[in-house]
Amino acid sequence: MRIVIAPDSFKGSATARELCAAIARGIRSVMPAAELLELPLADGGEGIMDNLVHATKGKRVEAQATDPLGRALTAAYGVLGDGETVVIEMAQASGLPLLKPEERHPMLTSSRGTGELMKHALDHGYRKYIIGLGGSATNDGGSGMLRALGLRLLDKQGQPLPEGGGALAMLAELDAAGLDPRLSASQITIASDVTNPLCGPLGASAVFGPQKGATPDMVAKLDEGLRTYGELIRAVRGIDVLTVPGGGAAGGMGAGLLGFMNAAMKPGIDVVMEALGFAAAAKEADYIITGEGKLDEQTLSGKVAAGVCRTAEPFGVPVIILCGMRALPAEELARLGKASAFSIVPGPCSLEEAMAKTLDWTEACTAQLFRLLQHSC
Repeated sequence: MRIVIAPDSFKGSATARELCAAIARGIRSVMPAAELLELPLADGGEGIMDNLVHATKGKRVEAQATDPLGRALTAAYGVLGDGETVVIEMAQASGLPLLKPEERHPMLTSSRGTGELMKHALDHGYRKYIIGLGGSATNDGGSGMLRALGLRLLDKQGQPLPEGGGALAMLAELDAAGLDPRLSASQITIASDVTNPLCGPLGASAVFGPQKGATPDMVAKLDEGLRTYGELIRAVRGIDVLTVPGGGAAGGMGAGLLGFMNAAMKPGIDVVMEALGFAAAAKEADYIITGEGKLDEQTLSGKVAAGVCRTAEPFGVPVIILCGMRALPAEELARLGKASAFSIVPGPCSLEEAMAKTLDWTEACTAQLFRLLQHSC
């Protein structure tokens, strides 16, 4: 029996790689001869780099960069097993987990560190990139990233702007003359499941700004700055990043990448599955087992489980979905195709207990399911 194991992480409790191992232990306890293929997945945010490096037998490369507040740190990017493709998880150098709660300040935080990682990869000859957007601490439209690569942001007096999203309201000129020419020779794919526009009530500042520390007054100022930024990108580059879906991803980094790097934006799960050759693996599988922390309405709009089911459907391969909480009605689950879903939680418990026992419960639930399948074969 061939089984593809392809979960997302259960955020805050288990990584996708840890879940793969727990599911594999559960299956082997019942079917020791089963052929297992572990393909940890991500939707573009947390874990995309490590998952792709692990699954393709690639490598991590460490580089010096700056965190969202300009402090030095050692971050990493991945080189996939093909030896050509670099995956940069923007949260590595520009992510919210790098800051203490009291340090969150999107008026000041900068995405420069992500640009520094890209520059390091450019210096080492790489020209093919996957940029995972998610977990951002910034609201600067990716301007910090672009500064690290040679873009100049100037005020009315022709002076460089300070770093951070708050300064964009003073933006008068974008000077791209010094932008790294190697970018035009690079293939850049944005992996993101965010479709929010750059500005407005559904934009980066209004929707994601508060979780990064923005007050209502800050949200208004940040939105104003991003609008000015977007209008200047349109004037300089002829690209309307104000209306494109996903421009608001990662504090507007989506807009910066689209405006200055000729990047292509794709759903994160599609990018990951393509890089892993998931469709070919699914075609040869007898079962696919996936999972995510909470199975709900959001699952249907581009999350990992939906991507797995969509890919498996043409091949008629059954998909088993494990989750911490199942909040998707049966009629909605049916939209995913030939899929069944099970919560790993054996009974009433606290959230703390559930998170602490995620891997043990995943292993036990998997063993029970495959014991049933063994008897039905």
